[in-house]
Amino acid sequence: MDSAGLHLSIDYVGSSGVILSPEQKASLQTSLIILKSAGKFHRVYFWGKILGVKDDYFIAQGVGRDELADRKTFYSKDCVHWGLLPPATKAMREQSKLAKGRFTGDPSYEFEHTEMKKTGEGDDAVEEEETINIKEEDRLASVIAEIDEDVRVVPRASFVKTPDGEVISNRSFEGLSVSEAAKICSYMHFRDPKVLEQKSLLQKANLDKSIDFLDTLEEDIPKGSWSLQFERGSGLVTLRSLLWLGFVSYHVPGTRQFGSCYVGTGEKNLDLPFML
Repeated sequence: MDSAGLHLSIDYVGSSGVILSPEQKASLQTSLIILKSAGKFHRVYFWGKILGVKDDYFIAQGVGRDELADRKTFYSKDCVHWGLLPPATKAMREQSKLAKGRFTGDPSYEFEHTEMKKTGEGDDAVEEEETINIKEEDRLASVIAEIDEDVRVVPRASFVKTPDGEVISNRSFEGLSVSEAAKICSYMHFRDPKVLEQKSLLQKANLDKSIDFLDTLEEDIPKGSWSLQFERGSGLVTLRSLLWLGFVSYHVPGTRQFGSCYVGTGEKNLDLPFML
């Protein structure tokens, strides 16, 4: 959610258990403005909070003009001082999956993963124990990147793709109607498209290339991994992810107000296919 209106936007996700104390709101409101100015960002978003055993991580993301490609992620433990997280490479994300259990709250902490590896062939084969150390800071960056890829969503037409390939906020977006907001196909994954690339030329011909350049939620597997609910009559719609418990996206129909937030332990619900 946009840090500019954080004190108001955070109330939209309060029914999902996302609550900040008055002190945290005040600190974030000030420190995120400073972060935006220092980093010369086009916009700064409050991403959410990852709960640790000893301390929690508050997460913010700064974006440039291209909101899809130009993004940096920061973490804080006191809502005042921010540290830059390293970019989550493919190798880092694969290695981070080996770490089990909750985050500790200490970025320098190292998780240890031990596995047995065979060297040699036949009768000369020998089993050796190999220990892999995974830094919590790298794991944090990897989990945030995975959550963004799996569940970060925006209403359809809220962003446009310019002829030179930049993804920018759509100034003519006036919000979804109540009937549109009730459809799961009106929400898009804010990431590089995966399913869209597999569609036939005939299917692509019926799309508006400037706004239909992202994957819709109705194509998610498994089906039923989202819970869409109206609140305040039809004045607010919330989308909760069952894959990443703690992620909630909101939109106020008929307005430009939308956003998302994650508050959880950073653990994926791998049992979801068996629960549906």
